[in-house]
Amino acid sequence: MKISLACDHGGFQLKTQIASYLQQAGCEVRDFGTFNTDSCDYPDFARPAAQAVANGECDLGIVICTTGIGVSMVANKVRGVRCALCLNPDMARMTRAHNNANMLAMGQKYVDIDVAKQIVDSFLNTPFEGGRHSVRVNKIEE
Repeated sequence: MKISLACDHGGFQLKTQIASYLQQAGCEVRDFGTFNTDSCDYPDFARPAAQAVANGECDLGIVICTTGIGVSMVANKVRGVRCALCLNPDMARMTRAHNNANMLAMGQKYVDIDVAKQIVDSFLNTPFEGGRHSVRVNKIEE
């Protein structure tokens, strides 16, 4: 599985840990930055990561900032992306199962690495249920 990954300075530490975790799990990671804790603008990194998911270069994406709010807003501006901010594994499971989310947003301030790994696992391993949810996802895409 190929995962698009991006953050700003407020999510750098968590992104670095998640990148390593994903690689150890056998995922291919395409890291769109940032690559340090210098102050930067999250759209510069979240947008290309979302575009890589939308155009099929990556299967799924993960974006991280201090709260997860800003990066999720940016990702959701890209046509074809359904990005959900998740604070626990159940939210990640539900957004994949019911919304067919293709991007995950997390906030470094609100999730520690252990919870983040659980969120990522739920996100990556939960299939879309389809059925009545397909109608709703299609409405989002319209």
